[in-house]
Amino acid sequence: MALRDLKPTRSELIAIKRRIKLSERGYNILKMKRDGLILEFFKVLQQAKDSRGAMQERYERAVEMIALANTVEGAIGVKSAAFSAADAPQITLKSKNIMGVVVPEIESSSVRKNLTERGYGVLGTSSVIDETAEAFEELLESIIEAAEIETTMKRLLDEIESTKRRVNALEFKVIPELSEARDFIKMRLDEMEREELFRLKKIKARSSS
Repeated sequence: MALRDLKPTRSELIAIKRRIKLSERGYNILKMKRDGLILEFFKVLQQAKDSRGAMQERYERAVEMIALANTVEGAIGVKSAAFSAADAPQITLKSKNIMGVVVPEIESSSVRKNLTERGYGVLGTSSVIDETAEAFEELLESIIEAAEIETTMKRLLDEIESTKRRVNALEFKVIPELSEARDFIKMRLDEMEREELFRLKKIKARSSS
């Protein structure tokens, strides 16, 4: 805001004071929002750590089980059981709101199946195939959960950065510039008032002499 472009008037001073008040109110609201978002982010961050740990454990178990199944059933038997799976998991993407941030909510169905739903013949396979299928179903559940949490974390982080920029702009640019403009107009109005008072005194002195 260029001070030379300001009009040193009472109405301009009132308008700038109003803008300062609105900016300070916006600053306080955005600051509370930023702090709230940071708290939410750390909650989700902890969930992400837990989710990654669980996913790693389930991945390692699934790898162990597929190796065991290949040994017991042979690669052809494992592939035959895998290809016989009829139903693919159904993913439904919804959304929820966290402090004004829209984040995904992923719902899945048909991930965990019982023996009859998996499609392969129960009599023609060993329990190792069942345990392997269960291990991969659990891994898939972890992957879906992790996808929701990781996306939520990213969107919260983006909103925190955006809010932080707006807070900083108000704190270090908008409000200081408006305050400087207010002080400048007040100074000019005081000068004009003193000049007017001095002029009136001179007029009065001339008229009395």
